[in-house]
Amino acid sequence: MRVSTRGRYALRIMVDLAIHSDGSPVPRRDIATRQEISANYGAQLCRQLRDAGLIIGVKGPGGGYTLARGAATISAGDVMRAVEGPISIVHSTDSSDEFSCTRLDRCTNHVLWEGLAQVMADFLDSVTLQDLHDQAQQMAGDVQEEEGPNPFLPLENSARDSADAP
Repeated sequence: MRVSTRGRYALRIMVDLAIHSDGSPVPRRDIATRQEISANYGAQLCRQLRDAGLIIGVKGPGGGYTLARGAATISAGDVMRAVEGPISIVHSTDSSDEFSCTRLDRCTNHVLWEGLAQVMADFLDSVTLQDLHDQAQQMAGDVQEEEGPNPFLPLENSARDSADAP
């Protein structure tokens, strides 16, 4: 099982916002540059994160995105569900899924898959953006200059213009 690019990039966007949120909106272009995500793909993910109530978009000059609530109250699970849907290993564990198994009442494997999905959900829900923020800051201190720029450090001469508005 693998987490899709959608989930990985959405989490990178959210951690970037946690790191760079100083009360003012963070331009989408800056996030995309730091995280090496195309601007269009980043915009799609930001729409989903906004629709899920995890970020707030600010239009106009100086616009961009901010976290909708504190980094300590947003879990990795919240982010994953916003862009990936329910945390599930196989279709059969999600009864709302159109591909749900018709053998749920007599399938011994269902218990295994459901348990694994619950363990994953519990783990993702136990890790907050604040935890990831703190880990990124610690890692930034450990990075050596020859390894190149850290994607979580601020961009130099960051331009905040209206083109970055949501």
